[in-house]
Amino acid sequence: MSTPQGAPSQELRVLAVHAHPDDEASKGSATMAHYVSQGVKVMVATCTGGERGGIQNPAMESAAHPKRDMGGARRLEMAKAAQVLGIEQRWIGFVDSGLPEGDPLPDLPAGCFALQPLERAAAPLVRLVREFQPHVIIAYDENGGYPHPDHIMAHKVAVEAYNAAGDPEKYVGLGQPWTPSKLYYDLAFNPNRFRALHFALEEAGLQSPYAQRLAMFLEADSEGHQSPLGKHPATTQVDCGEFFEKRDDALRAHSTQVDPEGFFFAVSPEMQRRVWPWEDFSLIDSRVETSLPENDLFAGIR
Repeated sequence: MSTPQGAPSQELRVLAVHAHPDDEASKGSATMAHYVSQGVKVMVATCTGGERGGIQNPAMESAAHPKRDMGGARRLEMAKAAQVLGIEQRWIGFVDSGLPEGDPLPDLPAGCFALQPLERAAAPLVRLVREFQPHVIIAYDENGGYPHPDHIMAHKVAVEAYNAAGDPEKYVGLGQPWTPSKLYYDLAFNPNRFRALHFALEEAGLQSPYAQRLAMFLEADSEGHQSPLGKHPATTQVDCGEFFEKRDDALRAHSTQVDPEGFFFAVSPEMQRRVWPWEDFSLIDSRVETSLPENDLFAGIR
């Protein structure tokens, strides 16, 4: 098995594994822009094309392209967001599973990402890890951040790639083995962050959109669409407040999925920088020596 190596900043690489186009903008994008500004190479692996996503932005309801070809529209949006953030991006090539709704829940569509055998689903990501050679991989937790079937499968393939990419006896023929140094789970839904923003808005006499979300963190809804309180603590906070505007621009690039008047923009970047100027991660595994808490995903690697 190959061994992780230390590297100067200009050689550092991080790979973030996401389920759909737009997930990269709503989860950790200010951190990605922060590292790009330091000369770190940042790659996003997008597992599906988001073909089964609906239009979430009322201003796009009459747009012809996404109605005709949602997958094509979202590829254009992804390219724009990647340009905003300065990142590289790779399509892993699977088909969006959609979010099943109803009681009972319907079966997932045949051939979708969430129904793939693990080794088949992980193989393209293992190949990418061996090609890109990231020192750090960022993934979702076991619940997918929230329990969309594609998010849960994205978690599984990211963990599989982290564990298997350095083993020459696994995924033979998919490139030279490479062992990443650290695995993190993204904590975009950190309840402590929402709580801090909620009280800051109330103290400023502004309406908070977070009260219901905070209540729902304590108990999943009947169809499992809202995640319960996460079980992984925030071990690592990356100070990236100066890139919040860039994060917002990346979100707006996904114009079919993100309402520019919606939830993501309820708190101004200025207030966020004052109250919670970080993005949060949980260190799940490290093959290098580090001490917690951290303020750098590359702690122990630089």
